[in-house]
Order: sequence, then C-alpha cells, then structure tokens
Amino acid sequence: MAVNQPRANSRRVGVLVIGDIFGRPGRRAIARHLEALKSASGAEFVIANGENAAAGVGITPDVADELFKAGVDVITSGNHIWRHKEIQVALADQKRLLRPLNFPPGAPGRGFGVFTSRSGARIGVLNLQGRVFMEDLDCPFRAADAVLDATRLGRDVDLWIVDMHAEASSEKTALAFHLDGRVTAVVGTHTHVPTADHRVLKQGTGFITDVGMTGCYDSIIGMQAETVMPRFLTKLPTRFEPATGEGMLCAVLVRADFQTGRCQTIIPARVGAGLSESYSFQ
Repeated sequence: MAVNQPRANSRRVGVLVIGDIFGRPGRRAIARHLEALKSASGAEFVIANGENAAAGVGITPDVADELFKAGVDVITSGNHIWRHKEIQVALADQKRLLRPLNFPPGAPGRGFGVFTSRSGARIGVLNLQGRVFMEDLDCPFRAADAVLDATRLGRDVDLWIVDMHAEASSEKTALAFHLDGRVTAVVGTHTHVPTADHRVLKQGTGFITDVGMTGCYDSIIGMQAETVMPRFLTKLPTRFEPATGEGMLCAVLVRADFQTGRCQTIIPARVGAGLSESYSFQ
C-alpha cells in the first residue's frame, strides 16, 4: 500500500481506534489486551466506539467508567446510544463520551471534542452517524463541514479523527473522500465486520470502511446464533441474546505527522479469541 512518507525530524503521533465494543466479551477483551496493544503500537491516545458495550445494546454510565479505567480516552457511539435513559445525564456531564453530532438540536450531549494526548498533541474527535438504511438524521456531511470550518487541522487541532457510524459502505467512503485532506482519518463503525480496505487517500486522510466489532465472533454480529436464526428461518419475532464466548479486540492504529496532521499509515490490529498476541506495526 502506498502511503505518504514522513518528513525528516517530524514527530509521529499514534492513535488507536477500537471498533464497536459489544457486551461483556468486548469489555473483557479491552481489559485483557488494551494495555499490551498500546505498548506494542506506541499509541498515545485511544478512541473506542462503545454504543453496544452494555449487554450488546447501548451503554450505561457505569460501563463507560469501566472503559475509561481500562485505558480508553474517548468513547464514541451511534444509533443505540439512547437505549438506557440514564445515559442522557452522563452525555451532558461527561465530555469524553460522545454521541453522533448530527442528531437534531436539543439532543443531550456533544458530537465532538478536542482532547490532549499524553504527549500534548491536540486531538479532535468527531462522531457522525450515516443516514442510508438508518434513521434519517441531519446531514452528516454538512454537520462535519460546519465543525471543520470552525476548528481546523493544523490551526486548532493537531489531528482530527472521525468515527463515521453507518450502515452503507458507500456512505462511509463518500464521507472519507469529502473530508480528504481536512481530517487525519475517517474510521467506519457499526456493521461489526472488519474490512480489508484500509488506505491513505490522496490528500493524506486515512480510511477504513469498518474497524470491526470488539466482541465474540462465535456469534451473529455479537448475538447468540441460536437466538437469531429463527428470525431468518421463520420470520417470527425472537429475543436476541448476547454471545458469551471469548472476545476479540479489533482496532486500527492511525499514525500521523504531528506538524501536518496527515495520516502516514493506518494499520489494522486484531487480538484475542485464539489469535497470536504478537503485533506488527512496522
């Protein structure tokens, strides 16, 4: 894969972005593997999508605190963020917990923030939700434009990382092309299946369609197969139950030039559930 080469004497900033944490298996994978992954990758900042972290649907304040204590710096979310009513207060109070920016005005919480990494880099995190095959929210493209016009890469932030939580791969890709050169990386979440299309676009924005679920893959996108199959075979309503097996942690490492905010490399990382716990981030 062709990537932009770092300039001499430029400092690289590493950010780990973790895909949808699903239930207890996903949280256990974070607790078990995150610190080793941070050490091996040299990442100084961690973003994780946590919208399914509480029993597979939504997130609670206690679960958010558990993830923060495990080493996650910022939690993004998506269409299931409102499942537990108590999260509305947490969204209003906790700046490190984001909901998609393009929910209509009046929704509690915030859709982006600027945070400081361990080395002092200013890292902007923007959370968006797609509209294709999903709820018809405000336009994520226009919402992103408004934020990026006011908070610019290289002037107000050193890196911009975008979590695009969307169903359609075309919509995620379109957003990446729309923001190419204005953000460090656009990382897709929501579909729970890791894709193999990670790359750096022409103007220096890293992109992957979907990081993949952090949870139990001996399942149907996180749910016990035996609770899902009747829905497909008979079309009768069934109650889905979260899988309980060992979880796999799926993430990407985004490495960027501190001076330009441009992505140099975007590297997938998967660990747990029988995979080797050795990492290669060359």
